[in-house]
Amino acid sequence: MATLNQHRVYIPTNARANHYLLAEITPDEAFFNSFSNINCCYKRIARQLFAYCDEYELYNVHLLANDKLPVVRFHDESYQLETDKQMLFFYNPRYHEAHKLHYTPDKKSKKIRLLFLATGDDLRANSALFHNKVQKVLNLLQEQLFLNQPQFKLRDHQHLTYDLFAKHKGNKESYGYKLRSLYPRYQSRHCNIPGDYAEMTYATFTIPVSRAIKTQFQTLMNNNDFDKFYDYFAYAFIRACQNNKLNHGAMVANGATPIVRNSKIDKSESNTELQKLSFDIESKDNQIKYFYEADKLVETLHFVIVATSQDKHEMGYGRFMNQVEKTIHALSDELTINKQRQDLSVRFFQHISYPF
Repeated sequence: MATLNQHRVYIPTNARANHYLLAEITPDEAFFNSFSNINCCYKRIARQLFAYCDEYELYNVHLLANDKLPVVRFHDESYQLETDKQMLFFYNPRYHEAHKLHYTPDKKSKKIRLLFLATGDDLRANSALFHNKVQKVLNLLQEQLFLNQPQFKLRDHQHLTYDLFAKHKGNKESYGYKLRSLYPRYQSRHCNIPGDYAEMTYATFTIPVSRAIKTQFQTLMNNNDFDKFYDYFAYAFIRACQNNKLNHGAMVANGATPIVRNSKIDKSESNTELQKLSFDIESKDNQIKYFYEADKLVETLHFVIVATSQDKHEMGYGRFMNQVEKTIHALSDELTINKQRQDLSVRFFQHISYPF
C-alpha cells in the first residue's frame, strides 16, 4: 500500500483541466498557387475544416495563419488575444464553443496551424476519444484538400492546474491521481499513436514578485541591481531540486514565458516574449538553467521542472509530482506568502507529438 501511495499525487478537486491538439502543416508553393489569392486559400481551408469538425462534434476549433504560437489557458470567460509572437486562448471547456479563422489579410503564413480545443466534462477521461476525432478530421483534410502535401505535425497537450495552497483556503477535498503516461493510456482506449512519437512531461509553477516579497528581500535590491535577488531564488531552486532528486529544470525571470521542448527536436532560444527551453530527457546529467536580467525586476518568477525517462513509471507520474510538490514547498516555505490569500499556481503538463 505504501508503494501504491507514493505513486499517487493528491490534487485539489477544484483543479482545472485543459486539453487541446495542435496540427501544423507547411504547404508547398503549388498548394498556395492553386488559389486565386492567399485570403481565398485560408477561407477555403476554414470552410472544409469547420464542416468536418461539425461532422465529428468538435465544437471549439481555430485556424491560425498568422505565424503566432497558440497558448491555451482556462478562464470563465472566452477571450482570444494577440501579441507580436503569441495567440492567447482563454476558455472554459464546459461552456465555450467557437469555429474561427485568424489570419493576416494578404500575407502568406509560414505554417498553417489547426487548434482543436476539448469541450465538455471529464476531459482526461475523454481524451482518447477527442484525439481520435481529430485524427479523423485530419485524414479527411489530407484526402480532400492537402493532397500531395507534407504531413501534419500533431501535438497533443494536456494540463492540470491547481493552487498548491488550496487547503489553506478551505478547499480540503482532493483526488488521488496516478498521472499515467499518454501513450499507454491512449493505447488502452484504442487510440492509435505511431511508434515514432515524442513525449514531454513537466510541471511549472509561478511566484509573483509581490509587495511582501519585495519587502522581504529589499536588502538584495540595491540601486536597481537585482542580481543578488535573482541569485537567491536560482540557488534555492537548484538546491531544492537536487534534494528531491530532480535534475532537469529552469528559472525564467527575464519577462519571457517559458515553453518546453525536447532537445532532440528544438534548441534553446528566446525572443521578447518566449523563452524556449530544451532538455535531453534521456540524460541523467544535471540540466538546471536560469535566465534573468540583473537590471530588470519582473512581476513573476517562472519555474519549470521536467520529468526524465528515469521519472517515467509504469504506474504514472504521481511520484514525480510528489517530488515536485516537495521542491515547491521547500522553496516557498522560506518566503513571505499569505497562503490564505495568495495562490501558488502549479501546472502539470503532458505532451505527445508525432508526424501524421
